[in-house]
Amino acid sequence: MRYSVIVLILTALAVGAGSCRTSKKTDLPKTDTESAELAEKSVDEVPLLLDEAPLLLDDAPLLLLDEDPVDEDLSNMADNSRCHVCHINYQKEDIAVDHAKAGMGCKDCHGVCDEHIADESWASGGNGTAPDRMFPPEAINPFCMTCHPKDKIDKPQHKPLFAEGDDRKVCTDCHGKHRLHTRRCKWK
Repeated sequence: MRYSVIVLILTALAVGAGSCRTSKKTDLPKTDTESAELAEKSVDEVPLLLDEAPLLLDDAPLLLLDEDPVDEDLSNMADNSRCHVCHINYQKEDIAVDHAKAGMGCKDCHGVCDEHIADESWASGGNGTAPDRMFPPEAINPFCMTCHPKDKIDKPQHKPLFAEGDDRKVCTDCHGKHRLHTRRCKWK
């Protein structure tokens, strides 16, 4: 009785494994010569036929495919790919995308950050290495205004940037969701 149960389980596994094999149905080329050559090959040797060309390194970053590339000159686009490996949420974040299109990358504000990029200790609960430059709330506006001076942004909606006390806002309160309000690790 015990052996019949084992045989039954092994038979079920063999049948299940056989059904998982790749289908031998393939879209073979139309010419007789190519069909004959491919028909002689096993299924594993049939070349993969792609519907689209593969994405190449020279192609525009994927985050811009939602927009009409004809209207924009992307030749000056900043390459933030090193940062997006971990911070993928900034691939579509407004302030990061707008600055990247203008040729300003993450490194222009936060530094090259080689040690930060190489440190993966935070993923296992360790203390990560901070980027070269970080901005506490009181440092955000002065830094942003090095490129966006007050005389160029002096509009009614920007009055809270220049207010005193608790009513004062920082640029990232309105422009994107760039500020991380909760950090998951403590810096070394």
